[in-house]
Amino acid sequence: MVEIADAGFTDPLDTIAARVRTESEVKASRFVADLVPVADLAAAEAAIAGIRREFHDARHHCTALVLGPDGQQQRSSDDGEPSGTAGAPMLAVLRGAAVTDVVAVVTRYFGGTLLGTGGLARAYGGAVGDAVAAATRLRRRTARRFAVDVGHEDAGRLEHRLRVFVDGAPGAAVTTGAYDASGARFEVLVLPDAAAAFTTLLAESGVDHHLDDLGTTVRSFVVARGSA
Repeated sequence: MVEIADAGFTDPLDTIAARVRTESEVKASRFVADLVPVADLAAAEAAIAGIRREFHDARHHCTALVLGPDGQQQRSSDDGEPSGTAGAPMLAVLRGAAVTDVVAVVTRYFGGTLLGTGGLARAYGGAVGDAVAAATRLRRRTARRFAVDVGHEDAGRLEHRLRVFVDGAPGAAVTTGAYDASGARFEVLVLPDAAAAFTTLLAESGVDHHLDDLGTTVRSFVVARGSA
């Protein structure tokens, strides 16, 4: 049986499935919050620029972003609001939600009444909180990738066993076999805690096969709103 080492994989933080927009009003000031999934800083800057163009007549477009698997890249801007009253509370909400690869933009239309520093912080933070609550969350897990090569005579039997296995292993998947003159190759994704069970399945299958460890990838799963 092939031994699969436990490398202590760390899962990336969650992200969101799609862009969301929410609106709120505080003392006649209108706050439009956009929460956008982004792959990198360039995509975040493009999203911000697009919102600025859309709401070109607004006074403020305050931003906060978190990027990277561990959320290590963070940035915020008050965009003309008093220092610390917009970007920082927006970023604090994103950090508290433990999400990454997102940018939040809150556009404000001033309603004529000053909110004060505390009021601004609550309004901007609350706007991002509303957007986070409305978003569909994606949980991301590190998965092991394996390729199994098998002869034509055993391909159907092994594929059946693999599909039964992944049906009972959360987060697992198997590709349709790629066939050539020598046989078939199946790519299998399993979460790290199921890797040992997977290799045991192969060892006990009685099928002559070759197993390649292809490293890791990231699997994403929709999380129902309100779930931890």
